[in-house]
Amino acid sequence: MYDTAILIGRFEPVHTGHLALLSHALEKADRVIIIVGSAFQARSPKNPFTWSERAQMLLGSLSDADRTRVDVVPVRDYYDEARWVRAVQQAVGERSRPGARIGLVGHFKDASSSYLSSFPGWELIPMARQGDIDATMIRNAYFGATARTIPIALSPFHDVLPKSTRTLLERFATQPEFGELQNEWRMLRGYREAWANAPYPPVFVTVDALLRCQNRILLIRRAQPPGRGLLALPGGFIEPRETIWQSCLRELVEETHCDVPAALLEKALREVRVFDHPDRSLRGRTITHVHYFDLEDASLPNVRADDDAAQVLWMPVESIPSNEASFFEDHFQILNHFLSSDIETK
Repeated sequence: MYDTAILIGRFEPVHTGHLALLSHALEKADRVIIIVGSAFQARSPKNPFTWSERAQMLLGSLSDADRTRVDVVPVRDYYDEARWVRAVQQAVGERSRPGARIGLVGHFKDASSSYLSSFPGWELIPMARQGDIDATMIRNAYFGATARTIPIALSPFHDVLPKSTRTLLERFATQPEFGELQNEWRMLRGYREAWANAPYPPVFVTVDALLRCQNRILLIRRAQPPGRGLLALPGGFIEPRETIWQSCLRELVEETHCDVPAALLEKALREVRVFDHPDRSLRGRTITHVHYFDLEDASLPNVRADDDAAQVLWMPVESIPSNEASFFEDHFQILNHFLSSDIETK
């Protein structure tokens, strides 16, 4: 018997495979800590539900007695394996007594299960996969339906969706966010279909400009899916005859009409860093080159929105943490990398 069993997942949405793992954890330990991943970020077709909504699905499937034995803990995506592991270990350590015997419940499904090998101090509590159900299949059926046809679309999954999950899915389908995510899901499906016959999966190369001035960061609000309405750094795809530097300057001007001369930007350049986590973008493997400029106490440059930007704004650095759930893809974590000494995350 273990003192604590750990269950890690995204649970987007919760299905009977997840509940089988949770039941196994409750059988093997006095207490269970559920680590809900991809927390604190904007909704997307891959992560459509907030961590608290997923907690409702999980806890709503348990008896009153079992609920008292379970802690649900949100952990953000850091797009940095070592940092994510430390965050999970810290969350568990804060909720376990010293010397507790800890077990990690799971099974090796595919490459996404590699995290099970990242905690050598915890014993693996293995469990065979329960059927072929996959959350991706459920999301595809869900976003392929309309609010009226949700029950029909989900009928093939009736036996694998607990009541708490079905209730939340049907309720969410009546909210404005559903239609926005549905449009984005269709757009991303078109991306995949366009490249389906390529000999190799495509790798996209992009640039982003992080421009700081008077302790404010220049941001755009995206005008098009994916991520329409979300905050992002000015940037985009490089063009065939451009260098990375030329592309960065072009995108900055196209989206914000920033009037800072290239020579001054070159002097203000502090760092160029590549962000290449395989899961950082739903569009496919996307490698971006972020250019960090600091104009320090100069006058704020004149800017106005254009191209793919619906709005352009100067956000105070101290306001960034409270807007984490409004950022596109991994742009919050990019900002956190460059500004970690100036911003604190919960």
